[in-house]
Amino acid sequence: MASLSLIIITKNEAHNIAKCINSTQGIAEEVIVFDSGSTDGTQEICRQLGARVYETDWPGFGPQKNRALQEAAGEWILSLDADEQLSPELKEEIITILNGEHNNAVSYSIPRKSSYCGQFMKHSGWWPDRVVRLFKKSAGKFTDDIVHERVIFSGKLAELKGCIIHNSIVSIEQSIEKMNSYSTSGSMRLTELGVRTSITRAIFKGLWAFFRTYILRLGILDGRMGFILAVANAEGVYYRHVKTWVRQRDQSK
Repeated sequence: MASLSLIIITKNEAHNIAKCINSTQGIAEEVIVFDSGSTDGTQEICRQLGARVYETDWPGFGPQKNRALQEAAGEWILSLDADEQLSPELKEEIITILNGEHNNAVSYSIPRKSSYCGQFMKHSGWWPDRVVRLFKKSAGKFTDDIVHERVIFSGKLAELKGCIIHNSIVSIEQSIEKMNSYSTSGSMRLTELGVRTSITRAIFKGLWAFFRTYILRLGILDGRMGFILAVANAEGVYYRHVKTWVRQRDQSK
């Protein structure tokens, strides 16, 4: 069986991290955790489960994952967020790949089944929500995006059927916190790229995000939670542009 390294980035994930790591038992030869200042015991839980923990600052999602990637020794890399875990079906597929049955593919896209406030979303752009999380270390790395990073690779991409179970948002309070955090990171990215924006643009971008989630991506079929998620997405996009506009206004003074 080929070697596999699990890499995870964390901050205050004590309520999730054990399920994440335990779901890879028997396939991950090493677990690499990069933690950026947890105060809830996350690091201790990781060490108890045999992970190698690195305490570090927070440079953004892409740079942090590339740091973890550099420390991994496995031929194959599995990247999971702390609130994710492997389904049994996905674990069996990964075992097959590690045993050499990978059809020359160097990376795999995996469907992700995500929950929002206790409901697994079947539409709204949240399913199948394929993400590349398994790849050969020699063939891939993460983009340096501060938020919404992705794996870039050289070689063949294949698809797996088993899913990642993603306990994404457990409460409205957490949804608001993530919206605030992600809109700030997104605003910083827009500023770095020199994207000019305005209040009018923020409004229309937010309205488009709602329409895309609720109508085009059939969030309406997810019931009441589909509507709430569509509003949350709209707010995130709106505030990303508003924060960018405020930053640009202040810089021009």
